[in-house]
Amino acid sequence: MAVSDLLVARRIWDRLLGQEPVEEVVETQKVRAALYPCGIELIAPTAPDSPISRFLDKRGGGIHHVTIAVDDIDAELARLRGDGVRLINETAVPGAGGCRVAFLHPSATGGVLLELKEKPA
Repeated sequence: MAVSDLLVARRIWDRLLGQEPVEEVVETQKVRAALYPCGIELIAPTAPDSPISRFLDKRGGGIHHVTIAVDDIDAELARLRGDGVRLINETAVPGAGGCRVAFLHPSATGGVLLELKEKPA
């Protein structure tokens, strides 16, 4: 979920979920992330040129993307590329939780930004 203020959003979600997230900065995406054990992730921009800043300016807070866990992100990207699926990331990049991630373009998924996240070894 894209949020403009991580502390304000955490006050809501910590209480609703009854969980404490792990927070980290993901420099490659220019975001600060709060990762809850249940799988929900809050992301707030750390810079005005962050993709999340642009998303918030255009659409406001809310669901930003859906994540699918995969065993082998390189194989999945090769398979999708071979099927002609439009990718945002041609190769995996560092993501939250120390995992490798890649995004598929919303035009290839019916309007949903989809993240592939390689399961940690």
